[in-house]
Amino acid sequence: MKFWDDQKNREKVYQLLALLAVIGLGLFFYSNTKANLEKQNIATGFSFFDQVAGFEISESLIEYNSEDSYLQALVVGVLNTLKIAIIGNVLAVFLGIFIGVCRLSKNWPLAKLAQGYVEIIRNIPLLLQLFFWYAMFTEIFPGVRQALTPMPGVFLSNRGIMFPSLEYSPVYLYMGVAFFLTMIFGYFLRRYAKKIQDQTGKQIPYVLYILGPLVILPLLIWFIGGSPLTLHLPKLQGFNFTGGISVSPEFLSLLMGLVLYTSAFIAEIVRSGIQSVQKGQEEAAEALGLKSYLVLTLVILPQALRVIIPPLTSQLLNLTKNSSLAVAIAYPDFVNIANTTMNQTGQAIELISLIILVYLTFSLLTSLFMNWFNKKMALVER
Repeated sequence: MKFWDDQKNREKVYQLLALLAVIGLGLFFYSNTKANLEKQNIATGFSFFDQVAGFEISESLIEYNSEDSYLQALVVGVLNTLKIAIIGNVLAVFLGIFIGVCRLSKNWPLAKLAQGYVEIIRNIPLLLQLFFWYAMFTEIFPGVRQALTPMPGVFLSNRGIMFPSLEYSPVYLYMGVAFFLTMIFGYFLRRYAKKIQDQTGKQIPYVLYILGPLVILPLLIWFIGGSPLTLHLPKLQGFNFTGGISVSPEFLSLLMGLVLYTSAFIAEIVRSGIQSVQKGQEEAAEALGLKSYLVLTLVILPQALRVIIPPLTSQLLNLTKNSSLAVAIAYPDFVNIANTTMNQTGQAIELISLIILVYLTFSLLTSLFMNWFNKKMALVER
């Protein structure tokens, strides 16, 4: 048989030619871009990382000032994006589940209210919602000197929300370590209790064994450490508050917009997932005498999760990527800081590549976690 008469050989040749074409196209774009940059005397590379940034960032999870490097500024942007992504995804999931369950409620006004929420929020562009919430927090709320005080030590104004802060003590670190170790112990105790139940049918009340140490052990460490509890209350000085913890209107606006918008889509995913469970499952659980909330949490939702998780993953990824709209309301996320750096250094290719890399990394990590969770919840055939 001749070489070309074999279909597999022809497929390999076609694939090789396609690969060579892609490589050639990439080399063409690379050489063309390099030549244009050299003509404009624009240096390439990441040597600008060590240069002084020279611009302020309104909020940061780590120490930063205008004398720090561009690399430090970009790290601040990554952490700010990560903060809004984690908090936003957690809140959107909980709110989406709540709204999705309300959509199927037998209480007619509650079901219609949830339906109206979903239809209205889903059909308003996200960017417009961000502008709305930003206007709410900056224009409608009073100024600093007329700040609202819903409770002692908490102030609400067009500069955001101010909370009392807790003075750090090493005792808090030991309390956190004790809490974390107790959680690890609880995880292995739960696995052991499940193993004993599968083998002998005997149930071990592991929850009671965990809750006690989970509360008592950190409190005991706190008492032994001298019971440190010093609060720093926000104080009005000049045109702003000092001390305490500040939550900016930009962060609040971005968080509200992302959470409400994404939760509306998650609510529909939850609703469809619950409706995919056969009606007989609910009837059988009710026939056993289970209460409504137990039927939902122990019977319906565990089965619905197998339908919910794949589209839910897409919504979690969308929220993380949609956080890049923060530039419209001046929240210092990674895209915003990278754009500022790009305008000052002219390193467009490098910074756009970094933006792609950061969001790609966040998306892949989210996908890996959700794929693991999906595999964990899948039915195991015997």
